[in-house]
Amino acid sequence: MSTYQELYQQSINDPEAFWGEAASHLEWFKPADKILDMDAKPVPRWFVGGKFNTCHNALDRHVEAGNGDRNALIYDSPVTGNAKTYTYSELRDAVAKFAGVLRAQGVEKGDRVLVYMPMIPEAAIAMLACARLGAIHSVVFGGFAANELATRINDAQPKAIVSASCGIEPNRVVEYKPLLDEAIELSTHKPSSCVIYARPQAEAPLIEGRDIDWMTAVESAEPTECVPVDATDPLYILYTSGTTGQPKGVVRDNGGHAVAMHWTMKGIYNVEPGDVYWAASDVGWVVGHSYIVYAPLLAGCTTVMYEGKPVGTPDPGAFWRVIEQYKVKVLFTAPTAFRAIKKEDPDAEYMKKYDLSCMDSLFLAGERCDPDTLFWARDKLGKPVVDHWWQTETGWGIAANPLGIEPMEVKPGSPTVAMPGYDVQVLDEEGNEKAAGDMGNIVVKLPMPPSCLPTLWNNDQRFIDSYLSKYPGYYLTGDAGFKDEDGYLWIMSRTDDVINVAGHRLSTGAMEEVLAGHADIAECAVIGVADALKGQMPLGMVVLKAGVDRDMDELRKELIQRVRDLIGPVAAFKLVTVVKRLPKTRSGKILRGTMSSIADGTEWKMPATIDDPAILDEITEALQGLGYAK
Repeated sequence: MSTYQELYQQSINDPEAFWGEAASHLEWFKPADKILDMDAKPVPRWFVGGKFNTCHNALDRHVEAGNGDRNALIYDSPVTGNAKTYTYSELRDAVAKFAGVLRAQGVEKGDRVLVYMPMIPEAAIAMLACARLGAIHSVVFGGFAANELATRINDAQPKAIVSASCGIEPNRVVEYKPLLDEAIELSTHKPSSCVIYARPQAEAPLIEGRDIDWMTAVESAEPTECVPVDATDPLYILYTSGTTGQPKGVVRDNGGHAVAMHWTMKGIYNVEPGDVYWAASDVGWVVGHSYIVYAPLLAGCTTVMYEGKPVGTPDPGAFWRVIEQYKVKVLFTAPTAFRAIKKEDPDAEYMKKYDLSCMDSLFLAGERCDPDTLFWARDKLGKPVVDHWWQTETGWGIAANPLGIEPMEVKPGSPTVAMPGYDVQVLDEEGNEKAAGDMGNIVVKLPMPPSCLPTLWNNDQRFIDSYLSKYPGYYLTGDAGFKDEDGYLWIMSRTDDVINVAGHRLSTGAMEEVLAGHADIAECAVIGVADALKGQMPLGMVVLKAGVDRDMDELRKELIQRVRDLIGPVAAFKLVTVVKRLPKTRSGKILRGTMSSIADGTEWKMPATIDDPAILDEITEALQGLGYAK
């Protein structure tokens, strides 16, 4: 068994041998002529000349190997009270049939199909059906505003759109059809057809000549075969959350994506074929693409698709119920989910009601995991908790604790070490490597490993400008942080979350870590606000744990003192306010940039991905109480 260090060095020194071996575990219609083409533009490309089909490798390959009776997908919906399990054979047949529906609508290799769906099995079926045909899917988070949906329709120019009558939140039904109709009305590009899956919770009147009913169409559809595509052909386009104006469509190719996804399931998560793997996310986000739909199925695992929340559907024991019921081995979710559980059930009383012995580990990603949340999860679960760091652009972990290769010492606050293929460096503004412990811009030296974006959809120049131009030969992650003397990475904040206080570059992430460590704080955010004297000042917003009843002035003094003691007077941390909740995207990212704009009184736009717009009124009021948001 190779050690992490041996595998990592091989991946950097001889990437073709490393990823060539990884690719041999999948089935190719034709092997690649070149494992890695370093001369490709705008970035090196993987598996050039190879012929491949992602759906064949995710479904048909397992059925043909005699594993058709193994469970492929478990759907669990506490919001509707429904559950359903598909075997690999059943899922393959459903996907082949729906691919027939799309083909009957004229969808062929290279065409785009926009998927606007809730967390139901049909969303995964639609994605896999596109992959089967060699069509390119673009999933837009269900319930996204019509205006934002329209910009994505115009950019991707889909031949067809697949949607449903509604999504279901714990306390409301979100009707998708009116939003979809409005988006098509607004967009200059018009799809030739829309396939609508009718759910009993909402009607979806069909527009004659354009809309077709999913169930009716499937009944008469001819199942279709897997269409070979070039390994470098796009599998999907995924628009990054929070984009404004011209959307930024991250492109993922077929071959490199599948190779990396398959490798990670054992290498990082330590799961084997037949294990139950649950990514508690949404197919609208990259985690849903990578770890609800593709990676678990490529690896022959059973994936869980959950239509519910960590709390409130029905209680803070929701996750533990799913783990016990389906024998989940690995759970992957966002730190936000655990902060929500911890806030509602600080002593983990609900956890004690369930048998979690099947569970091996918990993986967290999507934002920095504060040590307090990590300690809480580790102490209550009694399992390894792994914080790992990656991006929509990469599709899988840049840094992680590789449990399937060599579990490493955990340093709370660090996502551990760079994964094979990622030559991660920390540079100053001039491009010089920073010393261990010194904060700078985190970059990845080209070539990036398989699955990382080769470009943005129809926009090479924007890709170059956004990611490659600042440091030629390197991919700019947009994150700031440092490497310690052991090579562990510390991601302190997005580059734009580094604030400049009287010439001192300070990480808001470091301050958040200190605030989150206070016994009364459930979660927090620190933003930079404009200051005439110092340029910027840090301002903290904190949410209290359930049941905390304190003198607020006293609490503020304690928090200010904590930052002063643990970071130093240089932080000039004097502004802190208590709020009921923080504004977030639906994937759980805190909207720090929006809060900064509100505080400074500068122009801002309602983020398309915001979970609840009403929160911003509460935040504005809290900021006004401190003399901001004028």
